Amino acid sequence: MERLFNLDFQLLFDAAVLALSVFVMFLFLSYFLFVPVRNVLKEREDQIKNDRKTAEQSKEEALKLKADYEAKIKNIEKEAQEILVKARQKALKKEEKILNEANKEAVRIRERAKIQIELERRKEADEKKKEMISIASLIAKKVMESSVTPEFQDQLVEKTLQEIGEQTWIS
Repeated sequence: MERLFNLDFQLLFDAAVLALSVFVMFLFLSYFLFVPVRNVLKEREDQIKNDRKTAEQSKEEALKLKADYEAKIKNIEKEAQEILVKARQKALKKEEKILNEANKEAVRIRERAKIQIELERRKEADEKKKEMISIASLIAKKVMESSVTPEFQDQLVEKTLQEIGEQTWIS
């Protein structure tokens, strides 16, 4: 009997044993090689997913922090402007206060000067009165010495006192 494609029992048996050994080897390799490799790949995939999630969370946090910092920077600029405005207002108030005090001091100095001038005028008037009195007494003395009788002297003194008046002697 001629064989078709040279198929005999030995060949079929060898093929079956070969298939069975390849299957066993596949199971053995898959258990010792493929499973650990799959586990490593699975762990690597999980780690990459976690890294992506962490990166996205970090990016979101960074964006939030950036927005917060930008808001703070804007607030700082506003606060700086407010501080400058307040400082300018304080400076203007202080300037106004200094000018008011200077004006008040100038008024006080003028008042003191007016008082001083008035005192000088009075002093000068008093000195003139004293000088006039001394001249009048010298003239009177000379007139008296030159033959004035005591009755005439009394009349002259009374008349002079009446002419000068009591107000002159009081002031």
